[in-house]
Order: sequence, then C-alpha cells, then structure tokens
Amino acid sequence: MTDTLLSVRDLSVRFGGVLALGGVSFDVRRGEVFTLIGPNGAGKTTVFNLISRIYPPTSGEILWQGSSLTRLPPHAIAAQGIARTFQNIELFEHATVLQNLLIGHHTHRASGFWADLLFTPAARRSELAARHKAEEMIELLDLQAHRDALVAGLPYGVRKVVELARALCSSPRLLLLDEPSSGLNVEETEDMAWWIRDIQSELGITVLMVEHDMSLVSRVSDRVLAMNQGQVLAQGTPAEVQEHPGVIEAYLGTVDDVASLRRAA
Repeated sequence: MTDTLLSVRDLSVRFGGVLALGGVSFDVRRGEVFTLIGPNGAGKTTVFNLISRIYPPTSGEILWQGSSLTRLPPHAIAAQGIARTFQNIELFEHATVLQNLLIGHHTHRASGFWADLLFTPAARRSELAARHKAEEMIELLDLQAHRDALVAGLPYGVRKVVELARALCSSPRLLLLDEPSSGLNVEETEDMAWWIRDIQSELGITVLMVEHDMSLVSRVSDRVLAMNQGQVLAQGTPAEVQEHPGVIEAYLGTVDDVASLRRAA
C-alpha cells in the first residue's frame, strides 16, 4: 500500500486572464501534517478550493488514494473522507454547539427520509452514532462548557474550535485546516498546536494545513511547501524551507536585505 494519500499534479487555475495557480505539484503522505505557507495571494487557499471542488482546475490532476477528484461534484468530497475548516468561520450561528457537531456527521447517516420520519431502529442507531461522535469531539477539544450554548454568543476563539470539532465529526481521513490560528491569542494558539498533534497521533488523521504563524508551523508540521504568486518556491522540513533563499526573499525582501538586518541586529 502506498503512503501517498493525496497527490496534486501540475495543478493550474486561471480566473479570466489571471493565472492564480501555475503547475503546482506535491504529495501528502498518510499520517503526516503537511503545511502550505506563503505571503497573502500566494495561492494557498486556492489549492484548498480546488481540492474541495469549489473551483474547477484549468489543468492538472488531484488524486485521492490514486483516484481522480477533479470530476467529482463538491458535495461528494466529504463522503470521500475529506473534511475542511475555513479561514472565515462557517457555522450555523443560531444553533447550539452540539447541533453544529451533529450536522458534521450527516455524511455517515445510513437511514433515509421515511426511517428518520418514523424514527425506526435504523434511524435511532444512526442518531446514537452521531451523538456519540459529537460527544467524543466535545471531550477531545474541551468544549464541555459550551455544549448547549448558541454559537452566536461564543467568543471567536471558541468558534474556531467548534468548527474544527464539526469537521472531525465527519470522521475524515484527511483534514484541511485553513489558517487554524488566525484570530487566536497566544494561549489559544498553544492549545491549537496540541490539538493538531492529538488529531494526528490519537485519531490517526492526516492534516493538510494553510498557516501564517511560523511558530505553529514549526511545532506541528512534518513537511512544508512554500508558495508565492501561485508557484512552488520550496519543499522540505520546516527548518529547510525557512532557510531557503526564495522563501526568505518572499517574506522579508532580498537575501542581501535579510543579511543586512541580521548584521544590524
């Protein structure tokens, strides 16, 4: 069995005359945390939107366990075992935390309309499985105090955790995390780092992440791919990528500028 879970091959997309992504390729191995980094506009979230089938690629291929995703409709992606969080939180604000998490399990419901309406034994088993999964995620992510609270009344940091929990309720094999530390304070970011590692080690879920916080990237990532203006700059361990001249230039200016700053310091 191959260790490659997701393969992106020469992926490109144009919006009108603008090339947003050009010939991007990488593999995500089973069980790792693989992170995409780069300045704003580098194309990182565009990669997520292509994997999620929100956008169709102009060219290239996305292979999931060897099979193409590029012809699937967006609603079929979750059923493949791929879940996602968003940079801008997408939750049902006037539902409770528990209700939001139950929605995350809907792809696994085996009962149909009439079974749910009549609440047959099959429907009861499906409901119990969904509740068990939701309670498991509430316990894992320390959401017990917010279990029955409306999402609209929760602090931003807690909402980020609720969105993560909802994604996990779909029992994914691959979790796409779009800037999980965005808007979080130092303590909340610390908690997020621990949870990402727990998701990887305890739940056995592979993580593909977009992140700007290089401290978090260094702590949790097994491998990193750096992008700029829709192109791949470098790929390797966090330390290798952060020392790459192209990455330094994209973040901080030219290599000579960085050397000058280091001498001045």
